[in-house]
Amino acid sequence: MKIIIVGAGQVGGTLAENLVGENNEICIVDIDGEKLRELQDKMDLKVVIGQGCHPDVLKEAGGEDADMVIAVTNDDATNMITCQICSSLFNTPKKIARIRSNQILKYAEQLFHKKHIPVDHIIAPEQLVTRDIARLIDYPGALQVLEFASGKVSLVAVKAYYGGLLVGHALSALKDHIPNVDTRVAAIYRNGKPIRPLGTTVIEADDEVFFIAASIHIRAVMNELQKLEPAYKRIMIAGGGNIGAGLARILEKNHQVKLIERSQKRAEQLTSELNNTLVFVGDSSDQELLMEENIDQFDLFIAVTNDDEANIMSSLLAKRLGVRKTMVLIQRDAYIDLVHGSTIDIAISPQQATISALLTHVRRGAIDNVYSLRGGAAEAIEIVAKGDEKSSKVVGRAIKNIKLPPGVTIGAIVRGSEVLIAHSNTLIHEEDHVILFLVNKRYIYDIEKLFQVSATYF
Repeated sequence: MKIIIVGAGQVGGTLAENLVGENNEICIVDIDGEKLRELQDKMDLKVVIGQGCHPDVLKEAGGEDADMVIAVTNDDATNMITCQICSSLFNTPKKIARIRSNQILKYAEQLFHKKHIPVDHIIAPEQLVTRDIARLIDYPGALQVLEFASGKVSLVAVKAYYGGLLVGHALSALKDHIPNVDTRVAAIYRNGKPIRPLGTTVIEADDEVFFIAASIHIRAVMNELQKLEPAYKRIMIAGGGNIGAGLARILEKNHQVKLIERSQKRAEQLTSELNNTLVFVGDSSDQELLMEENIDQFDLFIAVTNDDEANIMSSLLAKRLGVRKTMVLIQRDAYIDLVHGSTIDIAISPQQATISALLTHVRRGAIDNVYSLRGGAAEAIEIVAKGDEKSSKVVGRAIKNIKLPPGVTIGAIVRGSEVLIAHSNTLIHEEDHVILFLVNKRYIYDIEKLFQVSATYF
């Protein structure tokens, strides 16, 4: 596939890294020649220096025969114009744009059509991050919560703690502990390295466990791995931007919410827009302010300003002053590695959320969802089985008879409204939504090929 990526920032660069080794021809366009040279030194791709919304630049990048353009610069207008030019001049089949402005997003249905602005898929990072944080708040103690099949199934990452019912026991004991709940452990990471989960595998404290289950059973399974935490009631948010304001709107219905915003003007605007959130002006890394606001009585502190350093410092301070849990928005990958193992409980990467959404539209075949995990090394995907027993390598076959690549696990199958946790004898039917976990995402091409429909396959 020939793909043009416009924008060589963190999202564009990370996306190129995800796609370049998957039988794709990648060209990345940016005005920053130094960034492009750095990417070209690391990867086998083409680069073009110039404005991504200029026709001649897009032509040089291969616009005349590109299969897809992905515009992910920091400027919404540039991204939209890029898609418009690729449609008008080159008739590019698929056009994806990152859009951050709520002022544009609220008119998305009217704006983004072939007759108006021809963008096939919109990626809205702030909305994606807000959704991810809201899911984590619904499941206290979870490190990640990924939904598939319109929320029917969830893949959840948790850390196993001493005192968890299953810690020190083999995975086979899980069925005895919760006989009425069907679940499957898709992956285990111990000291940062993946371990293949078998029935004889013993769960150890500090293991990071990815399990899949019907969403209604998530809490029951979490209780086996760690002492179930009480729900969050009192929440403090640092930062009144799109993410902070969006979270407050969601949370204020069922939680006590305070929001700290540095700008007086923005704080006044939020006060008029929010119904049950207490908004006040101040610096979230001010110790006296946090103490005055009784941070030690809060269940959760969420730092979502646009400043990584401020988010990290305010969260460390809040934790030291007695808040129960902290969540931190971090843009730079290096900082995520830095806070790993610190007193900060959960680091949230908007880049990973954005990459996941982009990959959903880039992957070949009938893929409905993609989540990039473990810094892009692993993936969880939802793919729809197509064809019949003659044309498909998976339809009509039991999972034990399907030759999966190394480190790939089928976790669940959604058939209509029914959730089936995958076992060796489970048959895959046409139109089943199959949820897979890939410890190594380099095998994604093999999965795409496995699920391809072929008239010549017997």
